[in-house]
Amino acid sequence: MCGICGELRLDGTAPDMGAIARMSDRLARRGPDDAGSFHSGPLAFGHRRLSIIDLSTHAHQPMVDAALQLALVFNGTIYNYRELRSELQGLGYTFFSEGDSEVILKAYAAWGGQCVTHFKGMFAFAIWDIAQNQLFLARDRFGIKPLYLTQDAKRLRFASSLPALLAGGGVDTRLDAVALHHHFTLHTVVPAPRTVLSGVQKLPPATTMTINPQGSSQQQVYWTLDATRPAQDLTEAQWLEATRAHLQQAVERRLLAADVPVGVLLSGGLDSDRKSVV
Repeated sequence: MCGICGELRLDGTAPDMGAIARMSDRLARRGPDDAGSFHSGPLAFGHRRLSIIDLSTHAHQPMVDAALQLALVFNGTIYNYRELRSELQGLGYTFFSEGDSEVILKAYAAWGGQCVTHFKGMFAFAIWDIAQNQLFLARDRFGIKPLYLTQDAKRLRFASSLPALLAGGGVDTRLDAVALHHHFTLHTVVPAPRTVLSGVQKLPPATTMTINPQGSSQQQVYWTLDATRPAQDLTEAQWLEATRAHLQQAVERRLLAADVPVGVLLSGGLDSDRKSVV
């Protein structure tokens, strides 16, 4: 569990590094192992790291690839990063770290916004494309990792948590009546893009957003659940075996994607991705 935040100015001024610092401070509990910031032109990032993969300083964030003119802040885990790394090396990309963060950068360089379709994992990340002068935001298929947004005529800000976004200041905190209705009728669930605050939205699951300093933005849904009955005519025993195989594959993927001890938390109600043996 890491914490990310950032600001893109839409009014031609420099980003508010004080706001970045305040947001980053509120994210400290999500990432006690390392902290960093980055700014370039109208864009600034903040990051709080919980070290899970590649514990070295080479995986420090914000991660900047000067050759590709890309900068990244990332929260989550890409379970198939080793396979993607090999594929990207076959395309001619070289790596300076051993983790999944740099794989996201190279994948974006190779496949643009469609990079998300290659990822198997849980993630929320932001990439500043210096050459294209645009910000790219993305969230995983089921919205496991949070990404909150607030935007006005002056700037777009984002953060991993609502308190962090509020710490930046200048957020419309009036209650959204429709969202409040959802909160009380859907077991405290407010469907994206709404939140209980009028001035804050969530980037929806399985969605990317591209925005430039002129305020031109575009959102794209890159995946939808195919909730239909499979065509295979299997027996009950075959369905049970297929379910077991998929569950085993999912567990194996998660066990491989960690450079720290791994434990299991069964419905403890705690939102933590820290892997530890208890």
